[in-house]
Amino acid sequence: MNAREYSMQLAPATPQPAPAARWPSQLDIDLQRKDDRTVAHHQHTGGLRVLAAHYPEGPQRCHLTLVHPPGGLVGGDAIDLHLHAAPHTRALITTPGASRYYRSLGSPAVQRTRLHLQAGAQVEWLPLESIAYPGCLGENRLQFTLESGAQLLAWDLLALGLPASGAAFASGRFTQHLEWPQHWLERGGIDANDAALLRAPGGLAGHAAQATLLLAAGSPLPADQRAALLEAARALAAQQQSDVWVGATSPQQHLVLVRGVAARIEPLLQLWQDIRAAWRQTAWQLPACTPRIWHM
Repeated sequence: MNAREYSMQLAPATPQPAPAARWPSQLDIDLQRKDDRTVAHHQHTGGLRVLAAHYPEGPQRCHLTLVHPPGGLVGGDAIDLHLHAAPHTRALITTPGASRYYRSLGSPAVQRTRLHLQAGAQVEWLPLESIAYPGCLGENRLQFTLESGAQLLAWDLLALGLPASGAAFASGRFTQHLEWPQHWLERGGIDANDAALLRAPGGLAGHAAQATLLLAAGSPLPADQRAALLEAARALAAQQQSDVWVGATSPQQHLVLVRGVAARIEPLLQLWQDIRAAWRQTAWQLPACTPRIWHM
C-alpha cells in the first residue's frame, strides 16, 4: 500500500455472482458544459429517472432531483446509476426522500452508483438516507473516480429499522460499499444477528443510524484547507445537543472524512447539512444553497 492508498474493511469484499434482477432500473447521466452552462443529458430504463433540473445558483451549476416511483426496493431489485461529468461541469444531485429497502424473502436488493468526474468538475452527491427495514437484504454501493482538479462532496446515510414505529432492525442484513479505486475503500456488512457489532461499545453501541460525509479531490488538497475543513466539522459537531457521536479525519492529502452514529437519522442529517454548507464555503467559496426539494 503506498501513501495515496487508504483501506478500511469491516467485512470481506469477496466478489459474489450477481443474481438476475427482478426489476432492474438504470439511469445514465452525462453532464456537459455548453458555453457557461452545465447541461445534463440523461436516459433511463426502469423506474429510476431525473425528475427535474434547476439552476438556483446560476447556469454554471445544475441541480438534479432523482426519483424512483416504486418508492423502494424489494428482494431481487437492482438499481444502477452512472454519472459522467465532463471537464469543469458543476452539479448537485439529490433525492426528494429516503431509499427504502423492504423485507426480502431471500434475494438481495442492490443499488449501485458509479461517478466519473473529469478534470476540474465539481459534483455534490447528496441523496437522502437509505432505510433498512427489518428483514431486508440490501446493498448500497458507491464507486467514484476523479481526474486532476475534480472534486466530489458526497454523503452516505443509513437508518437501521424504524425506531419511530418501534420496529428495530432485528433481522436482515445490509451492506455498504464506498470506494475510490486505488485511494480508499470502506465496506461494512451489518447483520441483525451480530450483537457485538450492533450493541457493543466497540461497534454501533446501540445506535440505529450512521453516516459518512466526504470531500475527495483528484489533486491534493492544501494542508491548511484540510485543517480548516476538519475544524469546521468538529466545531459544528461540538454544538450538538443530541446523542450524536462524530469523528473527523483526513487520512490522506486527497480526502477529508466525517463519520457519525446516532439513535435516529434526523440529527445526523441536520448536522451533515450544516457541515456540507460550511465545507462549500471553505473549499469552493460558495454560500449554502439548500435544495428546495428537501423542504417540500
